[in-house]
Amino acid sequence: MSKLFESINLRSLTLTNRIIVSPMCQYSANNGNAQNWHNVHLGQLAMASAGMLIIEATAVEAIGRITPRCLGLYNNENDAALAELIKNLRSLVPDTTTPLCIQLSHAGRKASSFEPWNTGTQIPLEQGGWEAVAPSALAHHEHELPPRELDYAALETTKQKFVSAVKRSQALDIDAIELHCAHGYLLHQFLSPIANQRTDNYGGTLENRMRYPLELFTAMREAWPEDKPMGVRLSASDWDNASSWDINEAVLFSKALQAQGCDWIDVSSGGVSRNQAITLKPGYQVHFAQAIKQAVDIPVMAVGLITDPAHAESIVKEGQSDMIAIARGFLYDPRWVWHAAAELGATVNAPKQYWRSTPSDVGRLFGDTKTGQR
Repeated sequence: MSKLFESINLRSLTLTNRIIVSPMCQYSANNGNAQNWHNVHLGQLAMASAGMLIIEATAVEAIGRITPRCLGLYNNENDAALAELIKNLRSLVPDTTTPLCIQLSHAGRKASSFEPWNTGTQIPLEQGGWEAVAPSALAHHEHELPPRELDYAALETTKQKFVSAVKRSQALDIDAIELHCAHGYLLHQFLSPIANQRTDNYGGTLENRMRYPLELFTAMREAWPEDKPMGVRLSASDWDNASSWDINEAVLFSKALQAQGCDWIDVSSGGVSRNQAITLKPGYQVHFAQAIKQAVDIPVMAVGLITDPAHAESIVKEGQSDMIAIARGFLYDPRWVWHAAAELGATVNAPKQYWRSTPSDVGRLFGDTKTGQR
């Protein structure tokens, strides 16, 4: 019996397996509105038989977008475009609907950037950029326009933007929410002393640096239905010896999130320091997930260059994490779950239209399916 293909419960939501489609920015929206690209991109992933599909990082306000082409959920036009997208996704596979999660985000000082394939650098104001906001007026890169430091009134306004996006997500009948506290974006900026050099009660000590992300998560959790799950993606390390934000502080933050009703921790790393030094290899972040799993009583996701089914199976089977989140692996192989199931001797739910697609030596990949031929 494959552990990777066991079901798992997140509050009232049951995932049929432990493979998660990780959120992947596409930089293909128009004024925050989902486009046809999202229908095709997410459509194939909705048919991938994963346990849950997380929609890409979605900004809670226009200035919180990483690029002008990022997805948003802050006005009625955004709502309408996402509603159409979600309707399309759920109509594709009505018998095997994959739960839909949305990752709510704010880029903070990393906002107002060109797309990654177009340098990824900050967009000058005279070229259509905008003033970013952050915990402190510290630019992410030298020679960039520094962000505006958020005062108390702006902190409250930003919090309400997140709460509003939660309510919009509920109106769209989204199944789950993931709060983005990773990769050097706004909430990670509060957590890391590299980006947060405030001297008030939102900066300095770990308790102070955690305060705003925890206040914000608590407000979001209170606005979200009790039976629906809400998780957090965090960076477990800045990969910079000059920073105190490391796995030890990430463990304490995870414990605090659990106390506030968090349902899972999605463990990534990096993104806040331009001096980060990361050695990439398969599963290079799994030890972070394992450390957090040993400290909390809620499910943990491992992510990061996990592409081999046997490797994914061993991570879950050995108790290093409860779920595996895959991003680039799905872009390269949208049928990753099927191939993993075939290798591990498991079965999956899949659209009926594809039941006859498997080679004869694979066996009952889709369970006890019977098809006729006219």
